[in-house]
Amino acid sequence: MTALWLVRYSEIFLKSDPVRRQWEYLLASNIQNVLPNCRVKSERGRLWLSGDVDPTHLEKVFGIVSFSAVDKIPLEELNAGLLEFCKRHGLKDAKTFAIRMKRVGKHDFTSSEKAAELGDLVRNAFPHLKVNLTAPDKEVFVEIRDEDCYLYDTVTSGPGGLPLGSGGTLVALVSGGIDSPVAAYMMMKRGCRIIPLYVALDEFLDQSNLARTEQVVESLRPYQPDIRLQVVRDSYLASAKKELVRSRLEKYTCLLCKRRMYRIAESFARSVGAKGIVTGESIGQVASQTLDNLMVLTDVATIPVYRPLIGFDKAETIRLAKEIGTYIPSTVRASGCGAVPKKPSTRAHLEKIREIEERLVASSIPIPEITEDSSP
Repeated sequence: MTALWLVRYSEIFLKSDPVRRQWEYLLASNIQNVLPNCRVKSERGRLWLSGDVDPTHLEKVFGIVSFSAVDKIPLEELNAGLLEFCKRHGLKDAKTFAIRMKRVGKHDFTSSEKAAELGDLVRNAFPHLKVNLTAPDKEVFVEIRDEDCYLYDTVTSGPGGLPLGSGGTLVALVSGGIDSPVAAYMMMKRGCRIIPLYVALDEFLDQSNLARTEQVVESLRPYQPDIRLQVVRDSYLASAKKELVRSRLEKYTCLLCKRRMYRIAESFARSVGAKGIVTGESIGQVASQTLDNLMVLTDVATIPVYRPLIGFDKAETIRLAKEIGTYIPSTVRASGCGAVPKKPSTRAHLEKIREIEERLVASSIPIPEITEDSSP
């Protein structure tokens, strides 16, 4: 009997053979990055792991739908192996059970025939048990693949999605709040490697905000082990804010600030070969995220802007943040932004914003280079 781990994927299976093989290899590589002492063998629709396997790591590997610890036995030893498995896995304490059968290959029996045969075998060995195919106390899964059999009784969910790296690289604007790390996670789940970028507004945000953002990015590390927070310091907003107050146009502060952040993120994305920008924006959540204002923001970007939370309400985002482990660091106390006006504009006009930017002396401040890497 051989102890193994069975890893299942779903979307990869639907791809063409060349893409499927490439993404299977990528998924196997991602698994070995977090489990360097395990061995991975691929089989259509399945990966088999042996060696040193910590299952908690598998729960964070994108592309894995579910996984199980399995016992591998030869088909000719299935009956004896099944009874031994049932003894070790608590069937004597159950009242009802079910055999769940899968079969691949050519055999002189059908799946239903073999399931009925094994069910009778278990009932004879454990006379107190009754079969319940709808809601059994205990399920025993049997997979017969040619001349090998795999037995398991537990299926643990993985994060699903596509293997990390299969979708390219994106720059994620992160603030340390609840929304942006969830947005980054959602794009990771679609196979995108994320470079988080924090724009430090030192005149309006103290160091507590950067510290919180660092913690939030760390909470994403189990999903992307090489994640590294990039920090850029920009003097644009401090200069622009003074001009806006003097011109009685302070209500446009947040829009001009975010358009500047988009420009910085795009410049950085181009320098690292990223294919777009990720933000945590959701329609109507704050003043700058109305449809009118989102159009004003999108105008400034010449590469794609991805907003995976666009249709989420706050409760949905919080629920997901708690599930993935970013909620607690995102709610660490930090200072609010001192640049936010009392009455921000909710329905800005694009031509008006362009006109203001043309008049601002601050708009001549060049886009800063990324000079800080805040990750360990």
